[in-house]
Amino acid sequence: MNSRIKSSHSIEYGIQMSIRHRGRGCVVVAADFLNIGRRGAVDLALHRLARKGMIRRLARGVYAFPKKHPVLGTLAPSAETVAGALAARDHTRIQPAGAYAVNALGLSEQVPAKAVFLTDGPTRTVKIGSTTIQLRRTTARNMAAAGRLSGLLIQALRAIGKEHVTRQHRHHLKHSLPAKQRRELLNDLPMAPTWMHPIFRELAGENP
Repeated sequence: MNSRIKSSHSIEYGIQMSIRHRGRGCVVVAADFLNIGRRGAVDLALHRLARKGMIRRLARGVYAFPKKHPVLGTLAPSAETVAGALAARDHTRIQPAGAYAVNALGLSEQVPAKAVFLTDGPTRTVKIGSTTIQLRRTTARNMAAAGRLSGLLIQALRAIGKEHVTRQHRHHLKHSLPAKQRRELLNDLPMAPTWMHPIFRELAGENP
């Protein structure tokens, strides 16, 4: 009995140290700690740490080690951090899409209430405070450039629409994105819709 209690406390301590090492703002799932203990023991330890107030339960099996603000108090993690933790748990990939992708590139100051991410994993929805995070299963083609600037740009431009991409949009992208990343857009040109090709070429600095 004593050995089991000691083992349980040891697992909780190990998880606590691992979370502190990751730093405030991190989002974790049970699978992150299977090198410390068995799944059931890890789940129990996370539950206890949440009950003690060290971490915050965001959704079933998803926890945050929240940042603290002197005025605003406890800060919620970003939608991308939560989505990334879910993707890592499920061994899948994510790609910001829709209004969230537009905002991520600074093409809109409006923060969407729903953060949509395309994924090659299962469709799921998680609500964190006032923000809804949706992982939406899509085609392999839409995920081909996931994790790269081209993937984010394709989804943002698609959300804005061909007829609504302005000179101001292109100017902002030219001056906010690193030149090296913009030049790499040409490598993923075949993955972008044809109407986006001139925009990619312009951002990459290719002469018309």
